[in-house]
Amino acid sequence: MIPVSKPSIGAEELKAIEPVFKSGWLGMGSVVKEFEDAIAAFIGGEPLSYVVAVNTGTTAMHIALSALGVDAGDEVIIPSLTFVATAQIVTATGANPVFCEIEEDTLNIDVKDLERCITEKTKAIIPVHYRGIPCNMNAILQLARDNNITVIEDAAHALGSSYYGKKIGSFGDITCFSFDPIKTITCGEGGAVITRGKKIYESIVRKRILGIDKDTWSRYKNERSWSYDVIEQGYRYHMSNINAAIGLVQIKKFEQMNKRKIDIAKRYDEEFAHIEGLSLLRTEYEDLGLFTYIIKVKEKRDELMVYLKEKGIGSGIHYIPVHHFTYYKNFMRNPLPITDKVYEQILTLPLYPDMTDEETNLVIKEMRSFFGKS
Repeated sequence: MIPVSKPSIGAEELKAIEPVFKSGWLGMGSVVKEFEDAIAAFIGGEPLSYVVAVNTGTTAMHIALSALGVDAGDEVIIPSLTFVATAQIVTATGANPVFCEIEEDTLNIDVKDLERCITEKTKAIIPVHYRGIPCNMNAILQLARDNNITVIEDAAHALGSSYYGKKIGSFGDITCFSFDPIKTITCGEGGAVITRGKKIYESIVRKRILGIDKDTWSRYKNERSWSYDVIEQGYRYHMSNINAAIGLVQIKKFEQMNKRKIDIAKRYDEEFAHIEGLSLLRTEYEDLGLFTYIIKVKEKRDELMVYLKEKGIGSGIHYIPVHHFTYYKNFMRNPLPITDKVYEQILTLPLYPDMTDEETNLVIKEMRSFFGKS
């Protein structure tokens, strides 16, 4: 079976873990600091961003909301077409998610509908850079500033993507990345919060490890401080040296991995543009950190999935809209016709750095065959 995605890992990552094992310092330590510095250098920007590495992309967003003081009675605007984690971190704070419509050709948040969703209770906006395609951040940030709202970018898909020449994470309020096994780089599991606000940064650093006031700085030196204070609500969200060591290798491999994915995606585009039953999403590949390849199937999407599976080809749907889930139906405020329509059409096809030409050709061949193309 050709999977939808898989990590590109091997001997280099194994070698990077070895000195961590030999040191005996497996938890958060100096390697985590190295990884944070590497992410900051990769993103760039002026002034240099504060980076806090955590154990998942989900906890990155949760800790950002917590540091902002988002609480019961507040509202946070999110698109419904996202992984459920984006909504779960909102409800975990006690706040209410407000579901926003998306653009049909990019699947990113619709700024016009976003403006309609803002109320006096809105505390934050979480735009999702879907597939790695940057949202309309100029408009989103301006709208947020006009209404005294903080923007937390869900950039789980978007490490390496740029917006008007600036890397995602190098501007704006707060940006959260994911480094799970299938993201643009992986740490095995991991995430990061990026901010330019010193007070927010200091709070996130404490919250990452149980609200402790100075333990982070000792651990960065591979030491433990046996005297400390706890000054705010915190969580067990820190990254380990093991995960950070993997991430350090992956950052160096990003460009080659991303180039391979874009080459495959462009090949797909060339082949699928001429199939009447398919519709391409609007994608600018320059300065893009590409996460997945998603296409719209005008009819018989589910039948196509079954056909591909029979031919040994995996496919998926990213994502089931959050407002379709039982738990979140009570949060629905307005209908989302574009989201509902898109959900019935989208299909994720195999795309990963180690995908071979033979595997790519098979996907193309069977897609053409299903639609009656020789």
